[in-house]
Amino acid sequence: MLEQSAPSRQSVLNISSWLVEAFTSHQAGRLADAERIYKQILAAHPDNLASLYLLSVVSYQRGDYAQALDQVDRSLAINPDDGLAWNQRGLALQRLKRVEEALASYDRALAVSRDHPEPLCNRGAALHELKRFDEALASYDRALAARPHYAEAFCYRGAVLRELKRPEEALASYDRALAIQPDYAEALSNRGDLLLQLKRFDEALASYDRALAIVPDHAERLCNRGIALYEMKRPQEALLSYDRALALGLDSAGLHYDRGNALLALKRFDAALASFERALARSPDDAWAHCNRGIALHELTRYEEALASHDRAVALRPDSAVTHHNRGVAFYKLQRLEEAVACYEQALALQPDLPEAHYAEAHYRLLTGDLPLGWEKAEWRWKLEPLKSNTRDFAQPQWSGSQSIAGRTVLLHSADGFGDAIQFCRYAPLVAARGARVILEVLKPQQELMRTLAGVTQVVAQGEPLPDFDLQCSLLSLPLAFGTRLATIPAATPYLRAAAALADIWNARLGPRNRPRVGIAWSGNPVHHDDRNRSIELRSLLPLLVGIDATFVSLHRDVRDADAAVLAERGDILHFGGELEDYADTAALISNLDLVVCVDTSVAHLAGALAKPLWVLLPFMPDWRWLLDRDDSPWYPTARLFRQDGTRAWDGVIARARAALHDHLRGL
Repeated sequence: MLEQSAPSRQSVLNISSWLVEAFTSHQAGRLADAERIYKQILAAHPDNLASLYLLSVVSYQRGDYAQALDQVDRSLAINPDDGLAWNQRGLALQRLKRVEEALASYDRALAVSRDHPEPLCNRGAALHELKRFDEALASYDRALAARPHYAEAFCYRGAVLRELKRPEEALASYDRALAIQPDYAEALSNRGDLLLQLKRFDEALASYDRALAIVPDHAERLCNRGIALYEMKRPQEALLSYDRALALGLDSAGLHYDRGNALLALKRFDAALASFERALARSPDDAWAHCNRGIALHELTRYEEALASHDRAVALRPDSAVTHHNRGVAFYKLQRLEEAVACYEQALALQPDLPEAHYAEAHYRLLTGDLPLGWEKAEWRWKLEPLKSNTRDFAQPQWSGSQSIAGRTVLLHSADGFGDAIQFCRYAPLVAARGARVILEVLKPQQELMRTLAGVTQVVAQGEPLPDFDLQCSLLSLPLAFGTRLATIPAATPYLRAAAALADIWNARLGPRNRPRVGIAWSGNPVHHDDRNRSIELRSLLPLLVGIDATFVSLHRDVRDADAAVLAERGDILHFGGELEDYADTAALISNLDLVVCVDTSVAHLAGALAKPLWVLLPFMPDWRWLLDRDDSPWYPTARLFRQDGTRAWDGVIARARAALHDHLRGL
């Protein structure tokens, strides 16, 4: 009988040297060389366990998990008690999404070596994937008991603790991993994700930056870094981070959605719309992408399309107060007011403390003349940005109108725009009439003007030290305090005045009064939320001047670049620019005019408060204070309103104003 001879000493030496060469290549990352040598060994010695096992590791590292599984199974067929091979088998199965089988493989590895840290850690990962979080945590803890300085186990343990809603422990676990291995990019990234969830955005950003310093071209981390920057109100930097992720090939719906949000914040609405549409191409049923697409369309004044987008968002998320609220805003802009208020009411049924819905309903109530409920709802503005973050933390209580104020000092402060301060400062004399000493705080450019207001003891500019006071109230809260209704609006004008000496100076600057003088203002603050609707380019306003024998006077201090170019082309509009140092100057200039024609901006309020004849050019959907379907204003008796029709075009408004101007000036 012939006997099979044992391998010769030379053969064993050859295998050993090949294994050393292969392992060296493997460790150096030269996977193709390592794979070639392992296969050479197996061609000569098919049952070489080390080569089968290590070849499986190479296949796994190359991403060929099916082949890795086949190779490790061949190894285990020869030696079923190889714990390392069972662990490797579990890794391949887990990558193939055969997680229950992977868990069984890790358990077989642990049957061979009960407290081996690697299979314990990998077992924890499988249990995590199966959402068996408590068991996963126990497995990680066993791994750490076996190897106390196991950075990976601390990192993955942090992820399970996050799932278990134990964020502080999760953070501590990530920090332990990083104490062991400071350049552990995955732990830094996971730590950043947790801090992002905890809204600790500056710390999250620092973690992402450290991770990206180690692995610069990691698209997902760049995307999450962008989210942190966006939440820190740094949208331009967020956009750059998103764009780097895009350049690296990340093309997810989430990235396009987040990028769209940054573009919205930057008021790049066309680009934001394109980003949301790319998000929806990848995830057509993403309610929030539909919702924010609607916001972009809204800002582009494409209200019908915006409504369709919000309709889709509501259909996908009927349980969301936000989707109903945004749909209501679209209806509101289309002047479909009953449908708008129904949406707000649905939003509030779902989330009674949603400030955006309360405040939107306030606008509806005030616009339609329901002032009592409107003022009440308007108080929700204090829970909205930017007022929420800028809320004045006064120790003194707010005056609600019910407390006696006789002999007490009341601070009236302005938290809104210049126009609001002018409109509602009319209430200061009424506060004084109740026996109070009134301190008025306004923005510096209005300080001198407000000194002409009756009943005010002292006018303070914001930022200056405040005198002692007993109670305080925002100017815009005074109509609520006084229970103002349409019939009780304190409409007597003038309640502000131009200083006589200053008026004389401006009269001289205007030159001989040989023609009627008409003041014009065509745009408001460009950062105003409705600037796109309420402002007009000067070039579009010029037809108003054609054939009118008058001296036209710009009431702007600052103008936009395009309007400045038009002013430079023409000699028939007086523009004083920087000579208008503050609102006292503007009031003095207006006092020398016969008429003011302007859009909805602070100039309109100033002219009305001075009782100057005032014509206001209004968009189809006006600000609430101008109400609907009337050409007069209960706030300003000298005002006449010219409204856009459903075309939302300014041409017809300007043509009607020009015809009226021709008739008006003929009567002067």
